[in-house]
Amino acid sequence: MSFKYYLGAIIAVPLLPILYFQGKKIRREVPKLPEAKNPQGYIKTSSEKTLKILAIGESTIAGVGVDFHENGFIGALAHEISSKKNISILWKVYAKSGYTAKLVRKRIIPKIEESNADIVVVGLGGNDAFTLNSPDLWIYQINLLIKTLKRKFPKTPIYFTNMPPIKEFPAFTKTIKFVIGNLVEIFGTRLHKRVHKKSNVFYNNEVITLQTWQEKYNLEGDATIFFSDGVHPSKITYQTWGKDMAQFIMNTKILNE
Repeated sequence: MSFKYYLGAIIAVPLLPILYFQGKKIRREVPKLPEAKNPQGYIKTSSEKTLKILAIGESTIAGVGVDFHENGFIGALAHEISSKKNISILWKVYAKSGYTAKLVRKRIIPKIEESNADIVVVGLGGNDAFTLNSPDLWIYQINLLIKTLKRKFPKTPIYFTNMPPIKEFPAFTKTIKFVIGNLVEIFGTRLHKRVHKKSNVFYNNEVITLQTWQEKYNLEGDATIFFSDGVHPSKITYQTWGKDMAQFIMNTKILNE
């Protein structure tokens, strides 16, 4: 386990009571938003080829913060790939707010109806960090998840999204941003190292910061425009993130062959 995690754990122990009460206060104050509606869609183009994309994960993949998935992460990702590659896309979401990597593997993967897919996109990390899972436990569960997906879709490339930018969440205190934010970044580091050893598995290891996105996509406004409730993404964030992740996918060989 990394030195950074041990150091963070030592620092975090005295802060646990503070984290507990601050967390309860945030849960009381942050409105409970529903998941997005219509978790599947089809984008038709002049192309005779159709790309099948499955999106799997926690609340961000479930579209908490927008009304319909079309306006969320998967909608933006699918439209970006479709327009740039002139290809029809059939997409579907399998996700649940509050789920960890373990719960996704045990409760969501068995419910997947499709027997084939061209791309699987996975968004996880936030809930494992919120529950203070260790990096070793996190990567163990991720390994099991990858194995389960590969058994179901042997030839399908798996793309993991960036870790959630917890240090940017307006609703979180400095203490929570420090402890949970650092932990989720350690998760990302471990995931990045692990996927290098696996065939056809990719991880977008770019650390998301609002300043970087504002400069890259010419976005104006303070942090509040990026979040629907101080924690979950707003429509503009989902669409920016979806386009950004689509570009990461398109930069790999799978769509360039």
